[in-house]
Amino acid sequence: MNKLILCGFFLSIFAIFESYALKASDCEVCFAVVEKFAAGLTSDEKKDSKVIENKFRTYCKTAKNKEHRFCYYLGGLEESATGILSEMAKPLSWSTPVDKVCEKLKKKDNQICDLRFEKSIDVKTVDLKKLKVRDLKKILSDWDETCEDCIEKGDFIKRIEVLKPKYVREDL
Repeated sequence: MNKLILCGFFLSIFAIFESYALKASDCEVCFAVVEKFAAGLTSDEKKDSKVIENKFRTYCKTAKNKEHRFCYYLGGLEESATGILSEMAKPLSWSTPVDKVCEKLKKKDNQICDLRFEKSIDVKTVDLKKLKVRDLKKILSDWDETCEDCIEKGDFIKRIEVLKPKYVREDL
């Protein structure tokens, strides 16, 4: 009887801790960036935390939007105010799972898990005339394109329509 009660106690404690585990949806930018970054490392690079830090700084030079902000929080950018890059590099060098790395980062800086990816706009199906200029600019920015002569909303729509065949694949 005592073993049954003890077993039930441990199962309930385990269930409580499991419910507090960090999920990908709770810290989506961290999970995405760390997974993407770790996947790009070779097995030799994954063993040395200093190499990981240098590779992450290189990765951050091309990061955009929320990924760029994540790099800023970690200290992967030259203009970063803080530097907790080693809090990510060391666990990665020990082959720690991404969820545990992000959990540790969240304990150091709560803002890391406040980052959320913006919802992408499906240019193929959306009515461009119903979008705001800010969203039209975001589409161009996502494509790494600019519109120097665009002043009005119609100008942005025309530019997107011209570039659409280059960036949007029409599946039959």
